[in-house]
Amino acid sequence: MEQFDKQAKEWDSNPDKVKRAKAFAKEINKFIQPNKTLNALEFGCGTGLLSFELKNDFKTITLTDTSEGMIDVLKEKIEINNIKNFKPVLIDVLQECKKITDIDVIFTLMTLHHIDDLDNAFKVFYSLLNKNGYLCIADLVEEDGSFHKDVPNFDGHNGFNKIKLSKKLADYGFKIEYYSTPHVIEKPSKSDPKKYPLFLMIARKI
Repeated sequence: MEQFDKQAKEWDSNPDKVKRAKAFAKEINKFIQPNKTLNALEFGCGTGLLSFELKNDFKTITLTDTSEGMIDVLKEKIEINNIKNFKPVLIDVLQECKKITDIDVIFTLMTLHHIDDLDNAFKVFYSLLNKNGYLCIADLVEEDGSFHKDVPNFDGHNGFNKIKLSKKLADYGFKIEYYSTPHVIEKPSKSDPKKYPLFLMIARKI
């Protein structure tokens, strides 16, 4: 968590982070078509880049993160932009989910691969969502472990396999309704740059 606190102030200066937020927001909005009638929650919101791209599409968006540095930057951005339908919350949703209610859509961008206990996460997401609600996961396609090679003590997931992730979601009452790979992260190297596709999986609570 300390790592993200330190990165918070410079987070939005990375053009690729902004670009991928736009790409995923476009696909989420196109598929779900919330039309300002639905309440959303962003899990692991960081500075809120994805939510900012969706701010005019949802009735309300609750933005949650466990990094105080990220939430502080987010609150500054909300105040500067005078956004009224955002609710920033410093919280570990996976431990304190009862504090969050009336959610129609959960979306999360590049956060799930940091979560060790996926079983608990999907159980909590299911309980948070209203009937027929949507879970939108944007994350790394399964990779060889090189994506986080420069991150000390990384103990998360090396991306996700589509079939395995779909099955695990089904085990917790979700039906997969959409899958695409709308963005690719390129990391420079001395030879060829490494490419890491990011997927969007949208599942519905059944």
